[in-house]
Amino acid sequence: MNPDPASRNTSARSAGTEVFLAFGTSKGDRESFVLSALDELKKGNFIIQKVSPLYETDPVDCEDGVPPFLNGVLQGVWNGSAEELLDLCQSIERRAGRPEKHNSRQSRELDLDIILFGQTIIRTERLTVPHPRAFQRSFVLVPMNDIAPDAVFPDRGKTVSALLRGLSAPGGIRPYSAKL
Repeated sequence: MNPDPASRNTSARSAGTEVFLAFGTSKGDRESFVLSALDELKKGNFIIQKVSPLYETDPVDCEDGVPPFLNGVLQGVWNGSAEELLDLCQSIERRAGRPEKHNSRQSRELDLDIILFGQTIIRTERLTVPHPRAFQRSFVLVPMNDIAPDAVFPDRGKTVSALLRGLSAPGGIRPYSAKL
């Protein structure tokens, strides 16, 4: 008896860790930065399974004058450690033009954040997962809800859709016309 396709997909995915990455850009050719980042992730052996629609979002916790961001979330599989994925993300950010030392309140070419790394809670000097502010940010929760509403934040014990419903003011986010 052959297993059904869904069970084959599940076993194939279990070879690595299910990961959610948020991406954002507010500087230069935003669409090109996103497309390039997705290509670089694939070249770095990150297996992309789903990419959310894009959203244009008002800057949050940024200096005055920072232009709107283009944001989204992707779901994929990673076969290395969380720190190795962080290294890959940071190298992609640097190749896009983001300085190694940067002010997080300024405009940027590219920002890649590890939102969830399986159901693992990580608290190190270099990395905090789940991302410490993701549960409060519509620019993460809205696109993540599009691709994985039932994903659970292990530190909160709540799904993406429940966290999104709990936001007091999920404004400042608009669908963006380009599709990836």
